[in-house]
Amino acid sequence: MNALITMQTHAENYLTERRRLGFALRSPGYSVTSFARYVDALNLQEPLTVEIMADWARHDKGNSDKPATWARRLKNLRSFTRYLQQFEPRTEVPDDSIFGRIGQRLAPHIYSEQEIIDLLAAAHNLGSFIPGLRGATYETLFGLIASTGLRISEALHLLDLDVDLKSGMLTIRQTKFAKSRQVPMHPSTVEVLRQYRSQRNLHIEVSDETPFFVGTRGRHLGHALDSRQVHRVFIGLRDQLGWINRGAHNGPRIHDLRHTFVVRRVMLWHAQGVDVDPQMLALSTYVGHAMVTNTYWYLTGVPELMAVAAAKFEAFTQVPEVCHV
Repeated sequence: MNALITMQTHAENYLTERRRLGFALRSPGYSVTSFARYVDALNLQEPLTVEIMADWARHDKGNSDKPATWARRLKNLRSFTRYLQQFEPRTEVPDDSIFGRIGQRLAPHIYSEQEIIDLLAAAHNLGSFIPGLRGATYETLFGLIASTGLRISEALHLLDLDVDLKSGMLTIRQTKFAKSRQVPMHPSTVEVLRQYRSQRNLHIEVSDETPFFVGTRGRHLGHALDSRQVHRVFIGLRDQLGWINRGAHNGPRIHDLRHTFVVRRVMLWHAQGVDVDPQMLALSTYVGHAMVTNTYWYLTGVPELMAVAAAKFEAFTQVPEVCHV
């Protein structure tokens, strides 16, 4: 490593560059900065090794004795160490062999079409001091997530100006990865949003800054929906409907509507004989994934898509070999 440049300077340059690309890097940023201070204190004259990184990982502030904690800290250094290789090619990159693999993502509950229909019907019947408005709010909210794959936070943060029903476009501002994107909608979704907006506007004063989805009770009327309240309403509906959980979480979640959107889209492509690989980047962009690998995870992490892949492989193995004379 160039002795004229401190590791803390490299860390600052790296984090600035990554954040400019839209990555928040809260936890990784803390780890990279901590590691840089640790390395500078050692006054090293040799390339960074995984042993040095492992020693740093073991000495966290909480004095944890859990290898899983050390593994998470080490994982936060991977992109940074790859960045450092442009200055010192002999810099090593830590992998899972040091402290073991971190827990894998849990398989989601993938909703059937009937389950989504039942959810929207149950939401529609929610009572309110203003007849029909509360039910319309939750029915439209859950339906929008199911039909576009939005994150619940993205849907709740929509302002009235973000919903362009003329062009059929949503503007999602400053998302999970500090990026904005536009989300085209199906005409049927646009029509439902139009009906909800008309019903909502009968009861509140509207400006561009008005939340698209509003509370309907008392002092909450016209204000943004509270995320915790939305989850409480969903859990009540879930318990009422008595679904059988097919995921690895404690029960079906709102976020699983987003997972279902992605899975159903890929399954449709398979059914239509579409080459999936060229479409994955577009899907990744549409749902706002930071990396296309997050979208490819569904192919191996969701039973429904694993079954499709297995069936295709089985069909492939049964194709007779061609003899070339």
